[in-house]
Amino acid sequence: MRESSRIEYKRQLNDNFEKEVVAFLNSREGGVIYIGIEDSGELYGVLDVDDVQLKIKDRLKNNIQPSVMGLFDVIHEVRDDKDIVRINIAGGPEKPYYLKKYGMTGKGCFMRVGSASEPMPQRMIDEFYSGRTRSSIGKIRSPRQDLTFEQLKIYYPFS
Repeated sequence: MRESSRIEYKRQLNDNFEKEVVAFLNSREGGVIYIGIEDSGELYGVLDVDDVQLKIKDRLKNNIQPSVMGLFDVIHEVRDDKDIVRINIAGGPEKPYYLKKYGMTGKGCFMRVGSASEPMPQRMIDEFYSGRTRSSIGKIRSPRQDLTFEQLKIYYPFS
């Protein structure tokens, strides 16, 4: 198998890991990242699976906004007697997702283009964000459900 718009290989957990996750979160279908596999598809393996799994969870929890908890799964697999870690990432409902330290900018928001993660244009970041706030405001339920139009007329008299 080769890298694609939905599959990313990493020989080891590196500094670009969160960037790849953000790109998958901002895509429609999400994707899968394999730790312990070369870009060429050759198995390399992971030495301390438990440690890598804990680091993945902590890095995703602390370095990406909005919260990604519940949008990823970290799985240990064995292939040809080598341990690898598979991270399944869902396309997130609160786009745009971004690297916390860079915010909602081209340095913090990424999208998947083929087998690469590219900076998201500011126009697209703004569109995603405005869609997110529109849909979230529409879902807010008022704590006061007993209001009537008669009460509204007191403050805004109609002719």
